[in-house]
Amino acid sequence: MSFGDKVLFFFSTLGAFNGLIIGIYYIFFSSKKYLSNYFLGALLMVLSIRIGKSVAYFFDYSLPKIYLQFGLTACFFIGPFLYFFIKSEISQIKNLPKSWLWQIISWFCIIIVIGAVYPYQGFPKLWGHYIVPIIYLQWGIYIAFSVFLLIPLLKKITRKESLKPFEKWILTICTAVIILFISYVWAILNITKGSYINGAVYFSIIIYFVVFTLLYRKKTNDLSSFSSQKYADKKLNNEDAQLIISNLRKVMTEKELFKNPNLKINDLAKEINISGHQLSQLLNDNIEKNFTLFVNEYRINEACKILSENTNLTIDAIGDEVGFNAKSTFFATFKKIKGMTPSAYQQSNTPDL
Repeated sequence: MSFGDKVLFFFSTLGAFNGLIIGIYYIFFSSKKYLSNYFLGALLMVLSIRIGKSVAYFFDYSLPKIYLQFGLTACFFIGPFLYFFIKSEISQIKNLPKSWLWQIISWFCIIIVIGAVYPYQGFPKLWGHYIVPIIYLQWGIYIAFSVFLLIPLLKKITRKESLKPFEKWILTICTAVIILFISYVWAILNITKGSYINGAVYFSIIIYFVVFTLLYRKKTNDLSSFSSQKYADKKLNNEDAQLIISNLRKVMTEKELFKNPNLKINDLAKEINISGHQLSQLLNDNIEKNFTLFVNEYRINEACKILSENTNLTIDAIGDEVGFNAKSTFFATFKKIKGMTPSAYQQSNTPDL
């Protein structure tokens, strides 16, 4: 093996290895447990297996045919995993649909049965003339389905509209798989001599490009339609916002929800039938307060009302009554909002007898 061949072998093999590692990371170790991430990991793994087979066979034609069969079997899942990845991102599908599961099981059973009954070692012509073309046809059909899903994004590009990071990410993944598909079909048709290794080279380049881009950006949370929807709910127009705020204030007053010391933003959001993200956005954009301040103002106003009524409750008991877990929190919040301590407020608002 010449020095040039050694460099090519190392570069191609390292790309396949890195793709396999990244795929394993997305499936087993990614903190973002999205369905799309599982399919992306599976896609990278089967691509790496397919590329690894290409590299091994290109540099050693004497390899047992079982390696070729294993690589082509992995190739059978590239198209489905690409389509499921894009579909789950575009449609924000969180749970695996039964139809997808049955497709995966069906393809797996078909390729295993064919491989067992007609192994590549004993039927190389059958594989070369019929099975391999069918595998690539299946891959191409799923690519066509995937591109169809991306038509709205392609229209945005033609209209010169900006794409969100996760939309660019999806387009990049799909484009990379299409490039690999074309390079392998090109090699199978023998249009250019020696083009078989091109797929492995392109894959390595793509993997390195993606890795370096991610390292440069340092931010990956926006590469999924799920994590990028911190405020995914559509921003409300002013009329709708005011209606919800009115309903929110009514619920807070009538049900006295603020007296619950463990009140969470999602609990309050459920009372008015919106999401926690949307409530947070509503408070910040329309009231210019965060959730904690919004609730604490109700608690302090209620505390002021009790302090003004000549009751026998101690100040500590009043803090508990209005929803504070700790005396220190009650005193600090009261002084922050009213500019004085609860005792000072009580003295200044209690009439002399």
